[in-house]
Amino acid sequence: MNKVIVEADGGSRGNPGPAGYGAVVWDDSRGQVLAERKEFLGTATNNVAEYRGLIAGLEAAAELGAREVSVRMDSKLVVEQMSGRWKVKHEAMIPLAERARQLVAGFDRVSFAWIPRAENSHADQLANEAMDDAHLVDEVRTALHTPAAAETAEPTESTNSVRAEAGTTSSAAGTTGPAPGGTATAPGWTGAMGRPTRLLLLRHGQTELSVERRYSGRGNPPLTELGREQAAHAAKMLAAKGGIAAIVCSPLGRARETAEAAGQALGVPVRVLDGLIETDFGAWEGLTFLEARDQDPELHERWLGDPSLPPPGGESFDQVRERIEGVRRDLVALYPGANVLVVSHVTPIKTLLQLALGVGPSLLYRLHLDLASLSIAEFYPDGGASVRLVNDTSYL
Repeated sequence: MNKVIVEADGGSRGNPGPAGYGAVVWDDSRGQVLAERKEFLGTATNNVAEYRGLIAGLEAAAELGAREVSVRMDSKLVVEQMSGRWKVKHEAMIPLAERARQLVAGFDRVSFAWIPRAENSHADQLANEAMDDAHLVDEVRTALHTPAAAETAEPTESTNSVRAEAGTTSSAAGTTGPAPGGTATAPGWTGAMGRPTRLLLLRHGQTELSVERRYSGRGNPPLTELGREQAAHAAKMLAAKGGIAAIVCSPLGRARETAEAAGQALGVPVRVLDGLIETDFGAWEGLTFLEARDQDPELHERWLGDPSLPPPGGESFDQVRERIEGVRRDLVALYPGANVLVVSHVTPIKTLLQLALGVGPSLLYRLHLDLASLSIAEFYPDGGASVRLVNDTSYL
């Protein structure tokens, strides 16, 4: 098959909301459908869904052995960005655009053209069918949660599930391998369906501020010698486990140093995501707990129990949660079914664990995470989630 036409579409009901894509590969005369692709993505944005549709269409064309591809989409953003006329500015779009360009490089020739939505009806229908699958997924989960289903279902990995759900520390052994494939369910009795995106949440190594137990937010202290050793130990453990498809990290130096050590050991490039940055502690940056309390006694007291309240000139935990929710959505959409190493800080990691557990903000104040510790959270395409590991430091 030499020449083909790829039409792709994506949508999100809520933007972000339940999202899906559709892609169809036609022969050169657009008279015969050669391949169709569609997938429900969980919660994602329109643009993420559009890019995922393009990627699926290009992958299908490559599988058919096509050498020349004419891509037709009703997303002006994707067409203009892939044609090189518009820059890719949003951090969630950059790795998607790069993946698409990698696929484009495998063909002899690829062209991009914008078409009206009416001319993209086949791909649009597939995308809507994928989004409609969200209701089917909900029905399956509901059925699995009925007493009859609970009595007949055979739980998987129940021991590990109970330990993780109890929030205790466990060994990393056997927890960083490939995420389960096919139609595997979540551990225990949650009934989540599909292949999860597994986030390996690694806190950065030691800095001088962490030695002195000071608020360390947007400041940029480097790792200490011990911090670099901690990063090296974590990297060695992760490299021995393998199976990590991507590494993302906070833009701050202490997280980047820790991530780069893992990247070198695994042979995986590191991508910086600004959304993974630590909380902005404002005027309390660099202060100890007692110093911040003495400086703003009433505010500090209220801040300890109110996630909507920011430090002076800083960022509230509710604001952190909002951006971390965006990061989680993007990672699940960008790396479906893959293991992703996320190197970040205390609050972003706690927030991802909070999202996975579906619990309130009290977790932020009660959960302890050691330097260079590893936690693991899984997010399923049907919206389910589970926590497999919390605060492991056995490799240090």
